[in-house]
Amino acid sequence: MAKYDLVGATGCATGVAHTFMAEEALEKAAKKLGYTIKIETHGQTGVENHLTAEEIREAKAIIVASDIDVDTDRFAGKKLVVVPVAHGLKEPEELINRALNAPIYKEGQNSGNSDVISENNQSVGNKLYTSLMNGVSHMLPFVVAGGVLIAISFFWGINSADPKSSEYNQFAAMLNTVGSTTMNLMAPVLGAYIAEALAQRTGFVVGLAAGFITFNGGGGFLGAIVGGYLATIVVWGLQKLFKPLPDDKFRGLKSIFLFPVLGVLITGSIMYLLNTPIKAINVGMMTWLKGFENTNPILLGIIVGIMCASDFGGPINKAAYVTGTVLLAQGNYFFMAGVSAACIAPPLATGFAVLMNPKAYSKSEKTAGYVNFLLGSTHITEGAIPFAAKHPLWNIPAFMVG
Repeated sequence: MAKYDLVGATGCATGVAHTFMAEEALEKAAKKLGYTIKIETHGQTGVENHLTAEEIREAKAIIVASDIDVDTDRFAGKKLVVVPVAHGLKEPEELINRALNAPIYKEGQNSGNSDVISENNQSVGNKLYTSLMNGVSHMLPFVVAGGVLIAISFFWGINSADPKSSEYNQFAAMLNTVGSTTMNLMAPVLGAYIAEALAQRTGFVVGLAAGFITFNGGGGFLGAIVGGYLATIVVWGLQKLFKPLPDDKFRGLKSIFLFPVLGVLITGSIMYLLNTPIKAINVGMMTWLKGFENTNPILLGIIVGIMCASDFGGPINKAAYVTGTVLLAQGNYFFMAGVSAACIAPPLATGFAVLMNPKAYSKSEKTAGYVNFLLGSTHITEGAIPFAAKHPLWNIPAFMVG
C-alpha cells in the first residue's frame, strides 16, 4: 500500500463543486511543495478515496477542508488542521505548512477551524454552520428529485393532478404525488442530518423523528432546523445522564433502547409544543415576503442576486438558497426563481465570455468556460470560482451586477 506524506478530507454542502476543486487545489499544492497527498472526498455520490487506518497512521499530518462533518476523531494522535472548504481552494500551500506544524489532535476534542487545533476549540458558530450544511447537503437531492418530478407533472397543465379539473391526467397525478412525497421528506432529512453531525447515529434517529413531527404540525423547514439542534441537546444530555452506567454491560441497552426511546419522547414532546409558535413565524415570514414581492419585486431580485453571486456557493450564497428552499416548501416559488436565475448567471457569463473572446483566455480557462455552460445550466455557481479568483476585484462585482 502506498504511503502518503499528507492525507485529508474535503466536503461541501452540495457535494458537487467545492469538494473536488479543493481536492485538486491541495493535490497541486502538495506536488509543488514536494509532498505526496491523498484526499478523501465527501460528495453527493458518497465518500470516495476512503482513507484507511494505515494511511492515516503513516501520514505526517492531516488536512480537513470541509463544511460538513467528516469524522475527525479517527485522526486522533496526528497533526491536524480543520478549515472551511473555501480555504482549501484559496490557500492550499498555507494549509499544508500549517498542518505540518500543527499540534497533535486528541480523541473527542472538538477540532477547531483556526490555526491551532489543540488551543482553539471549534467555535459554536462554525459548529452550527457545519452541522446545518451537513443537513442541507443531504436534503438537496430530495429537493431536486421532488421538484423536477412536480415540474414535469405540470406539462399536462397546472391542475393536472386535480381529479376535479378538466386538465386531469392520471400519469401527471402520479408524478405529482411521487414528487410531492419526495419533497416533503426534505424537512425530516434536514433535521436528521443536522443532529447526526453533532450526535452521531442516535442524533440521526431523534432528529428524523423531530423533523417528521414538526413537518406534520406545520413547523416546516424552520421547525426541522430547531428539531435537529434540539435533538442534539437532548441526546447529549442523555449521554451525560447515563454515563455512570458502564459501557461493557449497558452499551447495547443505552444505544438501542434508552437513548432513542427517551430522546424521541423528550424531543418529540417539546417539538409538539413548539409547532404552534414556529408555524406562526413561518406564516408571518411568508406574508412579509409576499408583500415585499408585490410592492418592490425589483429590489428583492437585486438583493437575492447579489447574495447568490457574491461568494459562489459559500455561506452567503447558501443563506439565499436555504431561504428559497424554505419558501419553496411552503408554496412560494417566486423567491426561489430569483435564486435560481442568480445562481446560474456567473458560470453562464464565463462561458459566453470565453466563447466570444477566446484569445483573452488560456487553454485551461477556455475548457473551464465551455464546461460552465453545463454547470450553469444545472445550477452550479461554483464553476465561476477560477475566473473570479484570477481578478477578484474586477470579476466578483461584475458577477454581482450581472
